[in-house]
Amino acid sequence: MTRCWPAGLPVAVEQDTLAAPQTVAWAGRRHRVATILERWRIDEGWWRRRVWREVFVLLTTSGLLLELVHDLRGNSWYLQRLYD
Repeated sequence: MTRCWPAGLPVAVEQDTLAAPQTVAWAGRRHRVATILERWRIDEGWWRRRVWREVFVLLTTSGLLLELVHDLRGNSWYLQRLYD
């Protein structure tokens, strides 16, 4: 069963020089990123409260398939989805 958190769960992320996640701290463990499967940016709402995010779908070395969101305005990271 896929778990989803629409508002996102805050997570700690270490990133490389291109702002791609390298490790994710979640559920009391650090998970190393094995591969990034998808990456895209969302930039909308400039006429009201701007939404500026980068979304990553990635696989960790521990076997987790995650969707992470990087809020570029606040420089914060959120776990939005955990796939089966």
